[in-house]
Amino acid sequence: VFHSSAMDNSCRKLIFNIYIGFYCSAIILPQMCICSYFSTPSIDQFNKDAGTFPVATNGQPFPWHELRLPTVVTPLHYDLFVHPNLTSLDFVASEKIEVLVRDATQFIILHSTDLEITNATLQSEEDVRYRKPGKKLTVLSYPAHQQIALLVPEKLMADLRYYVTIDFQAKLADGFEGFYKSTYRTLGGETRTIAVTDFEPTQARMAFPCFDEPLFKASFSIKIRRESRHIALSNMPKVKTIELEGGLLEDHFETTVKMSTYLVAYIVCDFNSVSGTSSSGVKVSVYASPDKWSQTHYALEASLKLLDFYENYFDINYPLPKLDLVAIPDFESGAMENWGLITYRETSLLFDPKTSSVSDKLWVTKVVAHELAHQWFGNLVTMEWWNDIWLNEGFATYMELISANATYPELELDNYFLDLCFEVIKRDSLNSSRPISNQVETPTQIKEMFDTVSYKKGACILNMLKDFLSEEKFQKGIINYLKKFSYGNAKNDDLWSSLSNSCLEGDFTSGGFCYSDSKTTSNTLAFLEENMEVKEMMTTWTLQKGIPLVVVKQEGRSLRLQQERFLSGVFKEDPEWRALQERYLWHIPLTYSTSSSDAIHRHILKSKTDTLDLPEKTSWVKFNVDSNGYYIVHYEGHGWDQLITQLNQNHTLLRPKDRIGLIHDAFQLVSAGRLTLDKALDLTRYLQHETNIPALLKGLEYLETFYHMMDRRNISDVTENLKHYFLRYFKPVIDTQSWSDEGSVWDRMLRSVLLKLACYLNHAPCIRKATQLFSQWMESGGKLNIPTDVLKIVYSVGAQTTAGWNYLLKQYELSVSGAEKNKILYALSTSKHEEKLMKLIELGMEGKVIKTQDLAALLHAIARNPEGQQLAWNFVRENWTELLKKFGLGSFPMRMIISGTTAHFSSKDELQEVKLFFEFLKAQGSHLDVFQIVLETISKNIKWLEKNLPTLRTWLLASI
Repeated sequence: VFHSSAMDNSCRKLIFNIYIGFYCSAIILPQMCICSYFSTPSIDQFNKDAGTFPVATNGQPFPWHELRLPTVVTPLHYDLFVHPNLTSLDFVASEKIEVLVRDATQFIILHSTDLEITNATLQSEEDVRYRKPGKKLTVLSYPAHQQIALLVPEKLMADLRYYVTIDFQAKLADGFEGFYKSTYRTLGGETRTIAVTDFEPTQARMAFPCFDEPLFKASFSIKIRRESRHIALSNMPKVKTIELEGGLLEDHFETTVKMSTYLVAYIVCDFNSVSGTSSSGVKVSVYASPDKWSQTHYALEASLKLLDFYENYFDINYPLPKLDLVAIPDFESGAMENWGLITYRETSLLFDPKTSSVSDKLWVTKVVAHELAHQWFGNLVTMEWWNDIWLNEGFATYMELISANATYPELELDNYFLDLCFEVIKRDSLNSSRPISNQVETPTQIKEMFDTVSYKKGACILNMLKDFLSEEKFQKGIINYLKKFSYGNAKNDDLWSSLSNSCLEGDFTSGGFCYSDSKTTSNTLAFLEENMEVKEMMTTWTLQKGIPLVVVKQEGRSLRLQQERFLSGVFKEDPEWRALQERYLWHIPLTYSTSSSDAIHRHILKSKTDTLDLPEKTSWVKFNVDSNGYYIVHYEGHGWDQLITQLNQNHTLLRPKDRIGLIHDAFQLVSAGRLTLDKALDLTRYLQHETNIPALLKGLEYLETFYHMMDRRNISDVTENLKHYFLRYFKPVIDTQSWSDEGSVWDRMLRSVLLKLACYLNHAPCIRKATQLFSQWMESGGKLNIPTDVLKIVYSVGAQTTAGWNYLLKQYELSVSGAEKNKILYALSTSKHEEKLMKLIELGMEGKVIKTQDLAALLHAIARNPEGQQLAWNFVRENWTELLKKFGLGSFPMRMIISGTTAHFSSKDELQEVKLFFEFLKAQGSHLDVFQIVLETISKNIKWLEKNLPTLRTWLLASI
């Protein structure tokens, strides 16, 4: 027998062209390859050239070459047994999968990653009925696609059910994916281990062989073996516990509803819980490690309120008997919506009244609201494939706003939502952005879909659509969608159809589509006659990337409108500008108000240009009422001057959110070269009379951004003048801030932001007060309760001395509050001493004192410190391989590390360094979308400085 690669390949080709055969021994005869096979012809499934089929790990041909699984065999039910050993840090497991064969086949393809399969057998329904043993299956593995093939001795027949039993084992994973280990330290200093799952998007295959795609929904019966000192949790309530020999216990859980694999979850831990019951009788429990049990109460209160809200809003009861929320000590993202067993990073669930600030409370409320929304959007109705992940994430992000406004109106989340839209606009105005709905195949590509575009742009266009349709019709459409696709899968178009056909009785309809007659004026009929289909409009927002710019020119009583693609960092005079505009057209639901009346006018802009007639003469026009629309507006001619005049004369004639929108759009237009920086800065002068805190904070944010940009580049004359301008201009409002936790949510937000900035700028009264509080806190042995809204500020000032820094690091180790640890870690990262910053990075890499989960945020914070920016960047370059091992390519922490240590750069030398590093990574086979985003952002920063630094200098000199 002679083996050569050429012969192996031709032999493989012959097998697949004639049979699906799997055992091939090539014998060299003239022009011939003789192969042994045991299968009958079944080639109809493979319409492609079989020569492209891959090779399994044992050298045999693997019968499937696509990343997506075939649909010939589908799962109906999984019986899953798992026994983790928290001492040896591994697990043994077995499963029986009931499958339905749709077309005759010789093999079954499943996903499996890093699992050692010890046995696999197959039974027919008849075998099960007569208790016949299963037939042994041959298992082939193709790790490149994370797939295994189970080869059956006899062809599986169409329309029959079979039972596949697989025994397998593996180590508990090291990272944050699959079935992994997590550790925590007790107050007594003991390290304890728990085992927990995290499967989204493609990691269920790391815990058990499965059909790991969202379309393959099935039910699951789970059994978990454990020691008596632990408890086991899973998606469903426990039915019974069996005592086994040797003191082991086995928990059996109720069978789940039909669901996708990525939502399966189980945990073995020793946590304590607090419980309550919702209005509809659902038992809700919040779990945490024993020392943190006292921090679970706010999350329980919030989840009970939010669950009641969602059941009423969606008109569908939560379909499971219980809901657990668990704070996991090591967690990669913020939270994961596993059906009935939601897992959270501790800081996203736990609330400690002594150390959690108002923004911490806002965060916990938002994350709980987000994950509970997923129990309907995502769990009950799931996207068909990951290209439409925004149907899950965009909706859950949007529902944070709707649910929290109803249950916690005092949090005034509307203003927070505006910032969320402004944040994604930064990304979406770069050419490297992507459409909301985007084709993806590989696990890395899928992970990259979990980004600001899916979450935030998704939420913002839904908010715009709600404003267009009216709240009532939007809600009715959502209910239609959820009821129609319950326990199934949906795609973009299914949502648009449901929202289009959500007309209420008596609505004006046209071709089955309804239009909002709320808030319209005399142009209602014209508006309704637009005969605008929801689908036609919304596909312009989901299938093309970017954000539109609406250019408005007022000429007497007529308005000339023009739409184009808004590009930050690309100016109209740039040679590439025209090419980047081609083929972009949105259907924009415009709203506008005028100086003449409070009425909200509506118009759908479907063409590049349009003209509107105003009913009366008006001194100014403001588009995008309340900033509900996802577009930027530029006023040509005297438009901006008229609005600035109005803001200075009486800013209250413009709605608060309109004032915020004007500040945002003005500075965005500066970055696109459409408005001069001095004009945008002139607009902010009115802020000394502004009493709306979110508007004041928005203006402050831009001035602070410029300060940090200049500070990092060491442009000292401008930083000094900005500092003087800020401390003089905002002195009245700084001086009125108390060092307390009093006032409304936004009073407290303003206090935190203003005092943090004042102390950062070395404002003497601020430094004095913070130093005094820090000294008292140290003297009390860390027992003194400092107001939570100023805690981070006090720690940051205290961290500037060596004694203070060392004491904070010691307190960091001892603290049982994640909220406090975050504040301490931020404070430690503001040190001016490189060796201290390096020590933090080393501790983060080691993962004991500073957990690995916090490393990305730590590097980001150090890179924002002028003394640490070069240190962080050098560290990432030198330790790339180690970081990759910890987090994996495409993961959220890895993307955060890349952008967090580079995206603030603003010099050509830095751009060149980053470019070279990314080229080196690409040559090694590492490529991420974030590379292009970073390069474009740095180029934009360079351009901004070149164009605007002289203007900023001149404006500041004239202002101080």
